[in-house]
Amino acid sequence: MQHLLLSFWSQTFIKLKIMSAKIIFSMTACFLASLVSFSQNIDHQTITKDTALAKQLGADEYGMKQYVMAFLKSGPYRSQSKEEAARLQKAHLDNIGRMAKEGKLLVAGPFMDNGEVRGIYIFNVTSLEEAKALTETDPAIQAGSLTMELRPWYGSAALMKVVEIHNSLPQKEF
Repeated sequence: MQHLLLSFWSQTFIKLKIMSAKIIFSMTACFLASLVSFSQNIDHQTITKDTALAKQLGADEYGMKQYVMAFLKSGPYRSQSKEEAARLQKAHLDNIGRMAKEGKLLVAGPFMDNGEVRGIYIFNVTSLEEAKALTETDPAIQAGSLTMELRPWYGSAALMKVVEIHNSLPQKEF
């Protein structure tokens, strides 16, 4: 009897695996067919390259450029009072705004998981030394509430337009 039950469950399991594989295969095939259909509808002759914009943004032949990305991490001194933490956060945000207005900071924002890495900056600079000098102006770095890990990064030159576009979106200031 046990042998029959084991055989029944083994066969059922195999059938379920085959059904799952067929479903996944069908979904993948539909997705790929959609991509092919979509790409065939694009008129590649109408896509033009804006070489003047590429030059203005500092793009290379791939439409990319070098930046420095900073990972803001929890620093060793995070036991401020609520009032001091609020003052430090305001000063941190003011510094972000200043660097963005100067064109040195393109992207800034917190991670939402409350982990050790608190947020990122993407600097419009090509050297780690220049990015380090910019991070040292941050009051949260100066207070030891945050530390920075700086990494050279290669990304789309279109990031140069993020601040301009972002400034047209918000309804209220921080």
